[in-house]
Amino acid sequence: MRRKDRELWDTVRATVTPLRDQPPVPATPHPATVAPPPAPRPPKPLQPAPVRAEALPGNSLDRRTRQRLLRGKAEIEDRLDLHGDSVEVAYMRLRGFLNASRTRGLRLVLVITGKGSGDYVRHTLHGESHWNAPERDGRLRRLLPQWLAEPELRAMVVAFQPAHPRHGGGGAWYLRLRRRQ
Repeated sequence: MRRKDRELWDTVRATVTPLRDQPPVPATPHPATVAPPPAPRPPKPLQPAPVRAEALPGNSLDRRTRQRLLRGKAEIEDRLDLHGDSVEVAYMRLRGFLNASRTRGLRLVLVITGKGSGDYVRHTLHGESHWNAPERDGRLRRLLPQWLAEPELRAMVVAFQPAHPRHGGGGAWYLRLRRRQ
């Protein structure tokens, strides 16, 4: 409030008779002496953040391979489509697919999880961290990085990253497999 308004208000308050037997409310101090209210605390997330691809140990691709993947120029040796599978079935199919792919000596495979059914899934196609966008709810897409962080699957996969729009964009992942010894 402006100083003039504050003085007018204090004058009006002094003329008012309280309805109950309560002590009068003291005059409001001038804004210069009022401490600003504390900043609101941001709410804590309800769910833990998903495992980020770049945060996993051993999840690094050389620069040339990463560029080829980002440009959609990579040669995909095989693909697995998990559309419509339940979480349990998708996990078992993924394990079997990775074992079979490594046995065949494959190095780069594509796993299609789908984008989910959010309102904006068709609008965001590709980006460095696009799979973590809050408007995307695909359960398999969210779980795949967590599965790949497990010791059994981490032993099979060197690195992974979201696919180029040509190969499925936000609903697919490139997986670089370890060589079988």
